[in-house]
Amino acid sequence: MAEMNLKVYSQDGNEVSTLTVSKEVFGVEVNEQVMFDAVMTYLANKRQATAKTKNRSEVSGGGKKPWRQKGTGRARAGSTRSPIWVGGGKIFTPTGNQNYKIKQNKKEHELALKSALTLKAKNDLIVLDKLSVSGKTKDVVAMLNAFKVADEKTLLVTSDSLVLQGLNNIENVLTRSVENISVYDLLNSSKLIMLADDVKKVEEVLK
Repeated sequence: MAEMNLKVYSQDGNEVSTLTVSKEVFGVEVNEQVMFDAVMTYLANKRQATAKTKNRSEVSGGGKKPWRQKGTGRARAGSTRSPIWVGGGKIFTPTGNQNYKIKQNKKEHELALKSALTLKAKNDLIVLDKLSVSGKTKDVVAMLNAFKVADEKTLLVTSDSLVLQGLNNIENVLTRSVENISVYDLLNSSKLIMLADDVKKVEEVLK
């Protein structure tokens, strides 16, 4: 099995060790098409599909024929609910029951995750040996400043309640648990920060 080493840092930015991981997860040949499909699937499945407009059976008015059929010189009209009238019903519009859900093959989705992780592992993955904060924003900011990513869009993988508490006031940091990492989040962030233990968990799931 081909392996590669990732640098492991302390939260103050110093390199402390290396972590051996499989190239089957963090060193694959990047497949842009499956990553594109994964992002489209993610975005489509997030759509609420609540858009709704009224058709001619739902708008008010229209109970009486506006004028007689012949003899007025005007075009014939049967109802003010007609779509060609101002205030009339709409045609071919959202009903509120649209279904935008799409699926991606499981193997393709796994390849998309591996491709996105491979891209991050090249230059944009920061692996921490541990992350200890007191729940204060300044503690998390200090860690971000240590790696010079305080102003970058960062994805931080953690489920630690104290870390999450300290991130409440930081807009450009997105948090996800190790079980909930998406291709979209990986590609939509400049940097990825993970604990060494979580890196191994992801490797075990995707190998």
